[in-house]
Amino acid sequence: MTSRTTVPETHLRRTRLLLACGTVAGVLFPALSFGQAFTRSGFDLRRHAVSALTLGDLGWLQFIAFAGTGVLAVAFAVGLWRALRPGRAATVVPVLVGVYGVAMVGGGVFVPDPALGWPPGAPSGLPEQASTGSILHTVCGAAAFLSLIAAGLLLARRLAGQGHRGWALYSAANAAAAFVLTALPWSEESASIRFAVGAVLISGWLVAVSWRVCDEGP
Repeated sequence: MTSRTTVPETHLRRTRLLLACGTVAGVLFPALSFGQAFTRSGFDLRRHAVSALTLGDLGWLQFIAFAGTGVLAVAFAVGLWRALRPGRAATVVPVLVGVYGVAMVGGGVFVPDPALGWPPGAPSGLPEQASTGSILHTVCGAAAFLSLIAAGLLLARRLAGQGHRGWALYSAANAAAAFVLTALPWSEESASIRFAVGAVLISGWLVAVSWRVCDEGP
């Protein structure tokens, strides 16, 4: 009789722990990124993308931001899969969050080319031809943004169907704003700021969904 009661409780605790990883993932990346962006000498957020922080002597900190966020996001995806079943988006949303996690790890492994004077001593302009690592970094970045944008829209549909209109509106609006900032053609001069804001939006979504699903109960 004891084992019958403790197994579900253990499963519930593990699921909640996995869901809490979404909160940590959502806080870790912006905290480490902006903490460095405003303190590392020579870095200018108006010109340099936060991903460029992987370059230079303290680049390992940004690698931790990328890889740590990615691993935590994959754990969060497992928690979502446990918590959302059955129902709409119960499989696709966790898979998309998992894709985001893998892409973030890739974004830490593959780094952009030195450019625009960063890190100190780098050329003042852009390289004539991007390296393979820089191209893969860009691909990983695009996959990370697009996967969470799609997850936000799909989760909004599920929430609306359950009558949670406020949460559905937030999830859809957040995804739409991130898409407008990062996927639509804009001036290159504003790219670093736009992508930084987009990163804050999708990170905030991870935190909000983590809290909501934990509060609702898997």
